[in-house]
Amino acid sequence: MFKSLPLLRTYTRRLAFRSYRGQAGEGTPTLSSREEALLQVALPRAEAIMTSHTRLPNLPDKGEELQVRRKRLIYRSKQRGWLEVDLLLGTWAHQNVPQLSAQQLDEYESFVNQETIDIYNIITLRLPVPDELKGTIVDEIQEWARANPLGKADPLKYKQVKENNQLT
Repeated sequence: MFKSLPLLRTYTRRLAFRSYRGQAGEGTPTLSSREEALLQVALPRAEAIMTSHTRLPNLPDKGEELQVRRKRLIYRSKQRGWLEVDLLLGTWAHQNVPQLSAQQLDEYESFVNQETIDIYNIITLRLPVPDELKGTIVDEIQEWARANPLGKADPLKYKQVKENNQLT
């Protein structure tokens, strides 16, 4: 009946939340015929909007697609929200991501998808590398972080690193 069950679940959850009355059992998520008709009209448009917002561009050239992916990963590396991680991961990404192969980009993307606190702890060797990331690009990042102690630099060096890697 409905093409998009996630949208229907969200809609019915909102209805259930609005109509919940303690433990009386009156909060069952049912739709009236009027609400059903409105949902039939609104759901296709909502699906079209969701698709247009979540779809990645289809690029004709595989090389161009890799360039877009590299830029996206560099941006995500520089904009984590923690200054320490932004500097460490952003600097490494700016220097190394443009040369990564497609397989290495996959490995790096799975690393970037980790929580920021976990990324920081893995880079600084406070946590062991998760099993699924062992023997991947993460080892190179850890080695780079050990050789480039950004946190111990003087303020002028810190400013220079930020400017050189476009982190300002």
